[in-house]
Amino acid sequence: MKQLILTYKLKTGVTREQFEDWVRTTDYPKMRSLSRVSSFRTFRTEGLLLGEGSPAHQYVEVFEISDLDGFTSEDMPGDLVQSVMGEFMGLVEDPQFMIASEVV
Repeated sequence: MKQLILTYKLKTGVTREQFEDWVRTTDYPKMRSLSRVSSFRTFRTEGLLLGEGSPAHQYVEVFEISDLDGFTSEDMPGDLVQSVMGEFMGLVEDPQFMIASEVV
């Protein structure tokens, strides 16, 4: 199982309330409906454990993807993911999409 990890900030003018409502009403239901998405959660960063200042990213998303090849070749180009991504990109800036595997 691969992990897809996203980090990003909200665009100027997008409020936390607006974004988190969109996550609950649009992003979660649509992305969680994909058969290759075993788990999908969004986390709001709240501070740094060490050091001063603010975290570099306001949000972190973690997906568990059962079939990464199928997800990238079939789900990502599909209408559902493209519609979600279009809305997502209008709300956030500087997203970074990382593929990760657990160290065992």
